[in-house]
Amino acid sequence: MKRIAVLTTGGDAPGMNAAIRSVVRYGLNQKLEVMGVFRGWWGLINEELKVFSHRSVSGIINQGGTILKTARCHEFYTEEGQSRAYETVKKYGIDGLAVIGGNGSFTAAHLFGRKYNIPCIGIPASIDNDVNGIDITIGADTAINTALSAIDNIRDTATSMERIFVVEVMGRDCGYIALSVALGGGCEEVMIPERKSDINAICHDIVNGNLRGKMSWIIVVAEGSGNAPDIAKQINEITGLETRPVVLGHIQRGGRPTAISRDLALHLGRAAVDALIRGDSDKVVGFKESKIVSIDFEIAIVKKYFNYENMYKLVKELS
Repeated sequence: MKRIAVLTTGGDAPGMNAAIRSVVRYGLNQKLEVMGVFRGWWGLINEELKVFSHRSVSGIINQGGTILKTARCHEFYTEEGQSRAYETVKKYGIDGLAVIGGNGSFTAAHLFGRKYNIPCIGIPASIDNDVNGIDITIGADTAINTALSAIDNIRDTATSMERIFVVEVMGRDCGYIALSVALGGGCEEVMIPERKSDINAICHDIVNGNLRGKMSWIIVVAEGSGNAPDIAKQINEITGLETRPVVLGHIQRGGRPTAISRDLALHLGRAAVDALIRGDSDKVVGFKESKIVSIDFEIAIVKKYFNYENMYKLVKELS
């Protein structure tokens, strides 16, 4: 192993830059040459890459987003696209890839690495925390804290104006952000993809609470469980109470990474380089029960199940 390349693909997540920095500087420390690939798989297809030095990653540890940029590349899933990417790998003498991303990124790395016998190690970065087999992904803690800050601000208005707010957070297939935010924000209800929600039961609780004198209510909705404007409209029609929707959207992807997201990125960047040096391939490095583990891509890309029942129960018990 003489030269490796690092790339970020799929949706951005706070802490990706810290992971890039870790891969580059630790790789150089281990006497490897490190290349940065710009715009993910697209950059590998179109030869958008360059050799990185120690200085190339200065001052980025606290920045959100990714200096390598990221793009979704449908061309990579074609025979021609993969062939061109492989030609780039050969041309630049790349012996292994560190792929920073989520499930989609790891699915692509799994197919590409197996097809062309190229060592690929995944570094899990996803605000949804939806990579199977590990406890937490880079960026998830930051996204939760960003959404929680917004919820705290919304509660001020909800309490002052005695309104119901339906707040939509990210989480297409996984309700981890929604549950964490609802619990930490003291919210009254949460709707997640893993659990079927009953809008009539929610409205019943709201009306009963209103009769007892409870005049404000915050419902957190994961995007995969519903649409905040539609849900707010239904609640207003059923209860007759003023209900406002708030969609936090991509604000959750940006911002300075928290200490947890940074530390995770730095440890996993080093672990990915070590894995490539050992000759490992087709794996994701991540934390499981406070230990760094290696998970096969085939396991990591399976839909993640997490014990949402206890978190949901606690949200309701404390509402």
